[in-house]
Amino acid sequence: MSRVLVDLLFFTGRKGGMESYVREVYSRIEPGADGIEFVGLASSELAVAGAPWFPGEIVDSGISGENRIAWARGELFSVGRAARRQRADLVHCPANLGPAWSRVPVVLTVHDLLPFRHPEYVPGAYSRILRTMIRVAAHGARRVLTVSVASADDIVRYLRVPPARIDVVPLAGQDADADSGTAAAPLPRLPRRLLAVGNRMPHKNFPLLLEALALVPAESRPHLVVTGSHGDDPLTPVVARLGLAPWVTLRGWLSAEELDRLYAESSLIVFPTLFEGFGLPVLEAMSRGCPVVCSDIPVLHEVAGEAAVYVAPQDAEALAATLSGLLDDPAELARMSERGRDRARTFSWGRTARDTVASLQRVLAER
Repeated sequence: MSRVLVDLLFFTGRKGGMESYVREVYSRIEPGADGIEFVGLASSELAVAGAPWFPGEIVDSGISGENRIAWARGELFSVGRAARRQRADLVHCPANLGPAWSRVPVVLTVHDLLPFRHPEYVPGAYSRILRTMIRVAAHGARRVLTVSVASADDIVRYLRVPPARIDVVPLAGQDADADSGTAAAPLPRLPRRLLAVGNRMPHKNFPLLLEALALVPAESRPHLVVTGSHGDDPLTPVVARLGLAPWVTLRGWLSAEELDRLYAESSLIVFPTLFEGFGLPVLEAMSRGCPVVCSDIPVLHEVAGEAAVYVAPQDAEALAATLSGLLDDPAELARMSERGRDRARTFSWGRTARDTVASLQRVLAER
């Protein structure tokens, strides 16, 4: 029986896509399956909340995933030491960062290289620190997993990791559709309701979405719900400046149940991002039958294929016209809903979990 330490120092329950990835993958791995015993090195937040989805023992690191300095120090120095204490044969670091050096082999998942591709979207000093930590972790890893071909190309270009050491393992949406091949019954949607999900980092491009909404005549303007803020929402003054208060609801961090309800109620999800490593909200929406309008960038074509409508992410007028046209065409929205469900079925969290374990086993076999 091999022993794998999973680095969960980042996991606090409030970090979105990377947490969804880890939770969905590890909830689909049976304890002891494939001859692997898993132990999770948890942040203090996760240790308190518990991780019933994890297929093994959870060890409290005593390190806060909300404290960036403590978290960074833990990634660099504590993970490797914990791996030796736990007599691990391998470490899986699933959230971009990992040990500066480790006697125990490491498999690293790199989701995206935002600090390399667009350092202007990450605060100056923090961007430099992240670039250094990601580069060090990637160079020390035996294998690098990533979630899209676009991210794999970035890893080769910016981190100089040989393609032979990279495994592309895509994410998935709602597995009830993706794994079983049966679509859930369509739910009634609220007319002229838009949804946008994501944090408030600049590359999410929500101010442009608000500008597009303001270009739609007031008498036909849809209502927009934007989720994912922490604390004071930086979009509040933008909404006020554009006079959009009656048409915009800003929501904070939501439970999975609340987000599911919004996906079910919305006529469209709008994803105006400037950069992504994968674009999980697109797939999550499509798997729930929610039509998608998203940015015309390569990685989103990789995810959504022909199932989404694409708009240049810098063009507010084009976005406004696209939204208005689709909301006035219920038949096309219905067709988009079915195309999205069909596309989402080609992705599976079960397959993501199996391919992840296969990569871990490849490194274990090398030992």
